[in-house]
Amino acid sequence: MNTDSQGRETYERYRAAVEAETDRLAEAARKAGPDAPVPTCPGWTIAKLVKHVGLIQRWAEHIVRERVQQRISPREVPVTLPGDVDGYPDWLADGARTLAATLRAAEPGDAVWTWAPGGNARFWARRMLHEVAVHRADAEIALGGEPRFDADVAADGVDELLANLAGSPGVAERLAALDDAGRTLHFHATDAEDGEWMVTLGPEGFTWTHGHGRGDVAVRGAAGDLLLLAYGRLAPAGDRFEVFGDRDLLARWLEATPI
Repeated sequence: MNTDSQGRETYERYRAAVEAETDRLAEAARKAGPDAPVPTCPGWTIAKLVKHVGLIQRWAEHIVRERVQQRISPREVPVTLPGDVDGYPDWLADGARTLAATLRAAEPGDAVWTWAPGGNARFWARRMLHEVAVHRADAEIALGGEPRFDADVAADGVDELLANLAGSPGVAERLAALDDAGRTLHFHATDAEDGEWMVTLGPEGFTWTHGHGRGDVAVRGAAGDLLLLAYGRLAPAGDRFEVFGDRDLLARWLEATPI
């Protein structure tokens, strides 16, 4: 298979997974009800969570459809909300289908504005997958469940988050303020290929690579749990993780890297 076809195949997997994950979020939202609190997003209800994802997906759809080349705020995209919050889950699912159709009509390399490195439609297919997957987990946690992820999808989510974090000036500033340059963190997914990451802190942020190594702190767990840890949805405690080394360094990293 040539490189172009491989890229299209991956892109199509992202696109299809956006629809599937959004359907799972919509179903969880229906079960929970619009007024249910979301513990992993303090101050949010299920209605606010669903509204957030629906607006972000419509923003991404507009950017890809219109081939937007300059920064645009979600508030600049015209959106009509349902008159009743009970209609939010169906509204969310409808928006995901429109997004999927727009992505299907685009090529992965089509140039569009992106807020992090990428600059093409593929960025948005990947970004929307991991955006909705983490928020689907939020809704399932609100229901008292334990979210499950495809291990390879979750590992790709960790890759994507690290790439986006590395390009964030705010994260770089917070990490530089820690004065931890030269120290390392190792994350190891126990259920995914290419599921090991070495993070090296520097004076102006951090770098990362795939691979095994001895970090100043190491964390082992399922890829989905590592993704939720990286997004602040899980704490590095209990029986879901093994943590070796400097737990304070891990805590500082997690406090400095919200995005």
